[in-house]
Amino acid sequence: MLKTILLTLFSVGLIVAQEKKNDTLSEVVLESKLLQNPPTITPVDIVGTSTIKRYTPIDIVSAINETPSVYIFSGGLNTNRLTIRGMGARTPYGTNKIQTYFNGIPITSGIGESTFNIYDPESLQQIEIIKGPKASIYGANLGGAMLLQTKLPAKNTSLANEALTFGSYGMLKNSVQAAYRNEAFYINLLSDHLQTDGYRENSSYKRNTILLDMGYDFDDKNSIQFLFNQIDYNAHIASSIGETDFNENPKKAATNWKDAQGYEDNKGTTTGITYKHTFSSNLNNTTTIFYSYLDHYEPRPFNILDEFTNSYGFRSSFNGSIPLPLKNKFTLGAELYSDTYNWKTWENLYQTNNGQGSLQGDLLSDNKEYRNRFNSFGTWNLYFNKFVVALGLNFNSSSYNYRDHYNTGENNKSANRDFDAIWAPSFSIKYLFTPANIVFGNISYGYSYPNLEETLTPEGIINPDIGPETGTNYEIGTENYFFNRKLKAAATFYYMDVENLLVADRVGEDQYIGRNAGVTSHKGFEVSINYLFNLFPDATLQPYLNATFNHHTFEDFVEENNDYSGKDLTGVPKNLINGGVQFKHDNGIYFTATYQHVGSLPMNDANSLYTDAYNLINIKGGYQKQITNNFKLEILAGINNLFDEKYAASILINAVGFGDSEPRYYYPGLPINYYGGLKLKYLL
Repeated sequence: MLKTILLTLFSVGLIVAQEKKNDTLSEVVLESKLLQNPPTITPVDIVGTSTIKRYTPIDIVSAINETPSVYIFSGGLNTNRLTIRGMGARTPYGTNKIQTYFNGIPITSGIGESTFNIYDPESLQQIEIIKGPKASIYGANLGGAMLLQTKLPAKNTSLANEALTFGSYGMLKNSVQAAYRNEAFYINLLSDHLQTDGYRENSSYKRNTILLDMGYDFDDKNSIQFLFNQIDYNAHIASSIGETDFNENPKKAATNWKDAQGYEDNKGTTTGITYKHTFSSNLNNTTTIFYSYLDHYEPRPFNILDEFTNSYGFRSSFNGSIPLPLKNKFTLGAELYSDTYNWKTWENLYQTNNGQGSLQGDLLSDNKEYRNRFNSFGTWNLYFNKFVVALGLNFNSSSYNYRDHYNTGENNKSANRDFDAIWAPSFSIKYLFTPANIVFGNISYGYSYPNLEETLTPEGIINPDIGPETGTNYEIGTENYFFNRKLKAAATFYYMDVENLLVADRVGEDQYIGRNAGVTSHKGFEVSINYLFNLFPDATLQPYLNATFNHHTFEDFVEENNDYSGKDLTGVPKNLINGGVQFKHDNGIYFTATYQHVGSLPMNDANSLYTDAYNLINIKGGYQKQITNNFKLEILAGINNLFDEKYAASILINAVGFGDSEPRYYYPGLPINYYGGLKLKYLL
């Protein structure tokens, strides 16, 4: 039976059609995607199902961390900060400086923050990661873009899946899926529950997710898709700890967070409708309208935050070609994202609540902010005999409208902030020596806007002087295949100067004030090697290695009387190495071993403190069996941090101590832990 699948193994934009007879692999046919519409003509890193399956079904962080130059600081299931080529490393909490999409729907907030770790790894087909500002059609953020795509059932299939996983620290995950697809219609419904007691004090986590993805092809020219995703989770917060506790009692929570029994409770909905229409063989359009809602409640030691956000907008793009002697492809489109952010803070009287945790007191603030982001974009790819040239342009206009509903008269802090519009061009080239050997290069300009807290002065007034970071990205690389495409070797050099660096100065326990200060330099070398060979006619072995070596520095950075010019950029590991090996046998047995090395990194701007480098090894094995024609069983088990390495999974950079307390830099990583699971699949 002929099946066409995406070759996520090599992540190169090739389609593989494989035919299997008598359980042996026969002819492999390669179809070039040179004239299709990928996000960019330069290679894109893809985290596919084969990568996601190497880890426990709750761990999307480790799978993404396999990508060269990508590192996620993970303080917990609800506390993750993604960095790409050093961008985002100086953000105190959360992920910014990238643009993120879920099934084509923008999920980056109006202030540039992205939350990706709330999505169930078992529901994802792949994650595309575009490093740097070269993807004009997905914004020109300095960090890049990340595109999450859910799984679809195969055509002419009806199925039901049950996946149960259990593990250390009370971890339990149960996922149920029902799906149907014929030639014109599909529906995919998934319900997922995850809970864990947590390794540290005050770190329990519980999440429930419902995903509905469906679509219908009216005819060859018209189709529609609908997405609904509902997430409800509650996460207690252990927060960061000082060096003494990190070394002697890493399970401990920060004392004030433990006493307040601090947590965050979130209810979020994302929904969107996408309509696709083909006008002709040379022109088609894809338009999406979307809406999302987030209700967030967070009792914390210094106050209680109660907020909700309504977001809505559209995205529309035209793809086609112009009748010219030279083959070409273009994309033109626009995206509008608007949200209304409402937040209040209240006193937290936990210290007078007889050890019962947080207690809401008097109102401290009442605010509303209207945030708008408009992008228009265009790309034009020109195809010559052996090379492709791509021209891209992105236009961005962003504004904040802040309303203070608490203070009156002269004390009222309401204000507007319209940032200057930014034009961000991009130029890329790709040369094919052979279909299996290419070189590529890119020059692109990008930006990152300040978030809400960074736009405010210590008095809570919008700062009219603060502006976005801007930078120019340069990269050159090569991608090569050998031995009938069983070996892939890729390497990239990149260099980016970032001006108007956004610096978050800590002025309170949870108050950061932003300013533009200085220039940073981002230089690095990325390499990846992936080899697939047959041990026996019915068994394969796949070793792989991804490595990043960088030198990120402050070129010009003076803070008060301190000159940090020439220092290493805070929060960026010196090197990253990920590797491993996968074994698969046609009888259903599989085994995976993965290795991660994270180099030391400076914890403060002065470079007076560095973390220790660490190495993690995880193993996973399983057995799959087709019990009947309709029924499939899988049993799996794994061990994370096999040699019980002690390490900091996340760092709060430039931490300061209040009173006589130590600076709380460290989020301890998990010690050795275990998991097992059972999966059942039934084809109706």
